[in-house]
Amino acid sequence: MDQLLEVFAAVAEKKNFSRAAEELHMTQPAVSQYIQALEREIGTRLLERTNKYVKLNKAGEIVYDHAVEILGLYTKMQRLVDDLTNKTSGPLTIGASYTFGEYILPHVIARMLEQYPLVTPSISIGNTRDIAESVLRHQLDVGIVEGDFHHHQLVIEPFAEDIMHIVTAPSHKLARLEKVTPADLEHETWIVREKGSGTRTAADNMLESLNISPKKMMEFGSLQIIKESVEAGLGVSLLSQWAIRKELAMNTLKIVGVNDLPFKRTFSIVTSSPYRTKALDTFLHFVREVSGKTAI
Repeated sequence: MDQLLEVFAAVAEKKNFSRAAEELHMTQPAVSQYIQALEREIGTRLLERTNKYVKLNKAGEIVYDHAVEILGLYTKMQRLVDDLTNKTSGPLTIGASYTFGEYILPHVIARMLEQYPLVTPSISIGNTRDIAESVLRHQLDVGIVEGDFHHHQLVIEPFAEDIMHIVTAPSHKLARLEKVTPADLEHETWIVREKGSGTRTAADNMLESLNISPKKMMEFGSLQIIKESVEAGLGVSLLSQWAIRKELAMNTLKIVGVNDLPFKRTFSIVTSSPYRTKALDTFLHFVREVSGKTAI
């Protein structure tokens, strides 16, 4: 059954029999036979076929969602069993939210591979909500997310504190003030991440704690775009200490002094099972070691 699901998942993702066959190193007729066998097993058609494309029907969507989860569990099971007798090695799928993934994770991976070169990590970067969902579906071995995150089906371990600062361009009027009041901030344009992002949640929580409602907000889907926009003078933003180290050193961004700040949040490790491979345990050791160092 697992091979039937693997072929079906490939067809669903490629939306094409020939491309799926190429990826699986199979012939196209063989792929068609596997799909037909799965449809007989399930008892209904799963795909809508035309000359141009292949598309999941409602039953196919249900089977695909569960197939991805089943295949992820099967792969994890194989890794755990192999891990009993082998040294630290093998694939490791890691998901991280943007701040951790772009500014801390590369240092973690570099440090780990110096000592454990047989580990082969693959990395996905996304917002907190998407990473957690992928861990839940067993598409990722581990996720690193930002903020006060909860999920009853996931194992969540806060492991490090992240300090966040309000930043502006050095030429901005707020940068020339020794102390900035909440009223000053309320009249500024705030540049923030999209809903579902840990950085956006932190910004929303901070604004609520200061009891201010900015008159204008702009949502951008990347930390780099936000930093460039702040540098250009478009507005202000709340960003992690890790994300602004280089800009502070180069004096292209400046921290604004506000009472009751900096704002603090946590980084958390997210897994879906208490069973861990040696590769995952090794990775988590380096996560804690590297992120425990002070950034500023």
